[in-house]
Amino acid sequence: MSDVHGNLEALRAVLDDAAPRTDAVLCLGDTVGYGADPLASVEAVAERAQIVIGGNHEWAVAGRLDLGWFNRHARAAAEWTRDRLDDDHRAWLGGLPLASEIGDATLVHASPSQPDEWDYVVSAEDGFAALKACPTRWCFIGHSHLPGVWSIGSSGPEHRPGAGTVVLERGRRYLVNVGSVGQPRDRDARAAYAVWDTERGRVEIRRVGYDVDEARRKIMAAGLPRLLADRLAAGA
Repeated sequence: MSDVHGNLEALRAVLDDAAPRTDAVLCLGDTVGYGADPLASVEAVAERAQIVIGGNHEWAVAGRLDLGWFNRHARAAAEWTRDRLDDDHRAWLGGLPLASEIGDATLVHASPSQPDEWDYVVSAEDGFAALKACPTRWCFIGHSHLPGVWSIGSSGPEHRPGAGTVVLERGRRYLVNVGSVGQPRDRDARAAYAVWDTERGRVEIRRVGYDVDEARRKIMAAGLPRLLADRLAAGA
């Protein structure tokens, strides 16, 4: 899962949906930012996830990324979030790795070619270039909030935006954007995450409904930019 962004309602829904289907949780970064529950989200992810990757919002809150990198809404959310975490939580976020490997997969928030440059992988060309930089057969990413799959093999490259299920084919390598738990931007307001079945060699991108109205109410009650609440309803 990736891009929780302090949305506790979406995170809880995803963890509940994943519990009977999985035996481990892998988080690809941006646990904080935008949403009104950064502390509870960080603690839930830290408790449940086997691996947690650092994203640009973790780096911003930890003081490792200049807030000038963000637009004004994201910057306001980062400043608000920073003030609501103590030194220990900020240090934990700032110490997260930008990439990790598990089995035959690489986990990274943005592009695996330069994880600390925070490049967005959106187009077909973006994905194929990123996949070539990945040392393993699978690469799982987030960051753009747009689920999709890129693959390269002897039969040529393939890009499937918003793919539902991917089955491993002999000789092919895959890059999977698992979408966003807490801030989907593909016009589908439901939380997104992926189930990776290592035994069967398949990945399923799942969508999960959650209490969007409550997450929006909390954002507005916290005094965060209204745009961040309206995005949740639109999935944009």
